Amino acid sequence: MNSLVDAIGRRFLFSFDPETAHGLSITALKAGLPKCRNVPDSPALAVDVAGLRFPNPLGMAAGYDKNGEVPDALLGLGFGFAEVGTVTPLAQPGNPKPRIFRLAEDEAVVNRLGFNNKGHGSCLERMHARYGRPGIVGINIGANKDSADRIDDYRLGVERFAPLASYLTVNISSPNTPGLRNLQSRESLAELLFEVTQARNVVAGESGRHTPIFLKIAPDLADAELEDIAAEVTGNKVDGLIVSNTTLSRQGITSRQGSETGGLSGRPLFVRSTAILARMRHLLGPQAVIIGVGGVDSTETAMEKIRAGADLVQLYTGMIYAGPALPGRIVRGMADYVRRMGLSSITELRDSRLDHWLGISPDAA
Repeated sequence: MNSLVDAIGRRFLFSFDPETAHGLSITALKAGLPKCRNVPDSPALAVDVAGLRFPNPLGMAAGYDKNGEVPDALLGLGFGFAEVGTVTPLAQPGNPKPRIFRLAEDEAVVNRLGFNNKGHGSCLERMHARYGRPGIVGINIGANKDSADRIDDYRLGVERFAPLASYLTVNISSPNTPGLRNLQSRESLAELLFEVTQARNVVAGESGRHTPIFLKIAPDLADAELEDIAAEVTGNKVDGLIVSNTTLSRQGITSRQGSETGGLSGRPLFVRSTAILARMRHLLGPQAVIIGVGGVDSTETAMEKIRAGADLVQLYTGMIYAGPALPGRIVRGMADYVRRMGLSSITELRDSRLDHWLGISPDAA
C-alpha cells in the first residue's frame, strides 16, 4: 500500500515545480498526511551518543523543515530524530527563483536556495511551543547573507536555541551563501568554534543543561583541510560532525539540469560524502560523534554510512524520489538485518568497512 501511495504522491508533487511541491508537502504534514505504517520500537536500533538516546539512527536532514513547522510530523514518519533549519537571525528571502532543480535521471537535486527562512523569531516561537514534547529535534543555525559579523550570527543562534534544542548544528558549508565556506579555513574556524562553544557553556551554566554542538562540513575539502577541521573540532571540544553538505562537483551527472549553479544532493553524492566521512572518522578517532548524510535512499546505503564510521545517518533528497514511507522502510530494514545477523545493537556495524572507504577517492564515480 505504501509503495502505491508513494507513487501517486510523487506523480502529484512532480506535476508542480520543486519549490511549490515542497510547500505542499509541508502543508500535508501539518494536516496529518500521509498516513504511514507505524515503525515498531526496536531496542537494538537505539544509539546513545552526545548524551542523547536516539531511538533509531535515521534522521531527517536540515533543509526540509527550514522554519521548524513539522518536526513532530517527521518523527511520526519513522525518523529517530529531525533537524530543522537552517535558520538565520533575520528573515531572508534567499536567492532568486527558480532555485531548485530536479535531476530525475540521476535521482538528485541541485539547489541554490541561499538560507531562505523566516528568521530566529519565527522558529523560536515554534520551539517554545513544542518544548517538553518527546523526540529529538536538532536546530541548524546559519548566518545572514548580508551580516556584518557572521560569527556573531552563530553565537546569537547558540544563545537563543541552546535552551530549546536537543542539539545544535553549526552550518558553515552551504555553497549558496557567498563566502560562507571560508569559515571552514583553520583560522576562521578556530574563532567560530571558540565563540559558539563559549556561548553554549554560558547557557549550560545558567540552565544546567549541556546542548551538544555539531559542525556541518562540505564534501569538497582536501585532505589538509580535513586535518585542520579535525584539529579544531578536537581542540574546541565540539561534540561531533555532520558529513556532509551538498557538493559543487558534478561527477557522474547525466541530467542537463546538472549545469545549474548550486549544491548537488542525492544519489550521486553517496560515494563522495561517504569517503569524506571515513577520512574524518580516521582523523577524529572512535570517540567523536559523526552523522553521515549524502545519498542515503535505502536500508543498505544507510547501513553503509554506519559501516564507514557514522554513528547516525540523515536523508532528505532520497525521500523526494522514494516518498514519505522511505524512513519507515529503512528503519524496518535495519531492524530486520540486525535480527537476522544476531546483533545486539546496530552500533556493532560501525567502522566495519572503514578501511574499505578510506581506500576510495571522493572523486570516484
